Amino acid sequence: MLMINSLRKAATLLLLIVVIALATRSAFAWYEERQISGQVLSIVPFQTETGHIAYSIASGKGFSSPFQRDTGATAWLAPVYPYLLAGIFKLFGIYTLRSFFAALFLNILFSAGACVPIFYAGKRIAGLGVASAAVWLWALFPNAIIIPFEWIWDTPLSALLLATLLWATLELAESRRLLDWSLYGLLWGLTLLTNPAVALLFPVLLAWAAYRNRDSERAAMHFVKPALAAALALICCLPWTIRNYIQFHKFIPLRSNFAFELYIGNNENYDDQHRPRPGVITQDREIVRYLHMGETAFMEEEKRKAVAFIIAHPRIETWLVAQRFVDFWTGTATPLATFRQADSLWLRLILLCNDVAPLCAFFGVVVLLATRNAYALPTVAVPVIFPLLYYVTHTSLRYRHPIDPAVLLLAAIGVHGVWGWLTHKLRKTTGAESSVA
Repeated sequence: MLMINSLRKAATLLLLIVVIALATRSAFAWYEERQISGQVLSIVPFQTETGHIAYSIASGKGFSSPFQRDTGATAWLAPVYPYLLAGIFKLFGIYTLRSFFAALFLNILFSAGACVPIFYAGKRIAGLGVASAAVWLWALFPNAIIIPFEWIWDTPLSALLLATLLWATLELAESRRLLDWSLYGLLWGLTLLTNPAVALLFPVLLAWAAYRNRDSERAAMHFVKPALAAALALICCLPWTIRNYIQFHKFIPLRSNFAFELYIGNNENYDDQHRPRPGVITQDREIVRYLHMGETAFMEEEKRKAVAFIIAHPRIETWLVAQRFVDFWTGTATPLATFRQADSLWLRLILLCNDVAPLCAFFGVVVLLATRNAYALPTVAVPVIFPLLYYVTHTSLRYRHPIDPAVLLLAAIGVHGVWGWLTHKLRKTTGAESSVA
């Protein structure tokens, strides 16, 4: 009995889970690094818009040139991660193996660090057992282990920030201190400047926190605290917005590439043959046009073409949204066929985890709503609202990753709720049989 109690206590020890999360991510990175030459690792992971902009910053050309050709100032991405990567380049060299390891180290820290907010959010929502289960799921989740190595991008940082925002929202509901609301606004500002895709959640989470925090004795403060948080978040973004207006003579709050993403997912490649994804040539062709036209003219043209396609093809657009929904939540528009065609157990494990996690999360949503959990709205809002942007553009599992900690928290809640319901039914059935006997 003492041994069982000790194991249970260890299983709920947050520090241990964080260490396991660090170990799994580090072990995968170590294994992959041994399969790839140092010359490749020093260059290829940075051949993305993020790496190219960081290269321009570190080279003294400013926030510019997302495709490595000297095309001038850009607002293609939000500024936080490219500047962070540029700082790594300054310290460890541009396109060096040391820079790759430094960026990888930060990604692993960000990913493992998401254990902390998910643990405390889960503890508040459903208790210690569910919180521990959710964090264990995140520590061992294949995508969370793989992505820090595979993508030198803001993805792990976004997962950490969004998990922290969920936790902070739950805590803020019971806080009367203006300092807490101020810090909440600053956290939102940092998150928006890292990954603007979370912006749809901002009014929902803030409004819920304000509603739950209402104080009948000090009615004026109902509006002061959320207004302060919103103002600070917007003030954080204001310098970047002003910079964009000066550079492009156009209102661009955070990033400019929405029109491009919209056209990539809604273009002439999608016809009655129902191709599940645009051909690679589409993206390559559009980038060539970007290089010739410049960013502002290019985005205007992309927006015009995408909107025209959507209006002209409502039936195809409906089908595309349905395909993207499946793709977002499973990583492929054809999950069963992809699973059958997988050529390794490791790939099948990844696919299985990607499919089971949202299914269990759905049960978690049902449990929270059925039990009228006090924290249901903000927790459920994350997986409901965040993907809306990707349903109309295009998607991948990397785009889902920022909400994966919340998805796994809901999955733990769902499994716990279903298990509790089943055992309750079993006890009732057994009790009824005993009474008859």
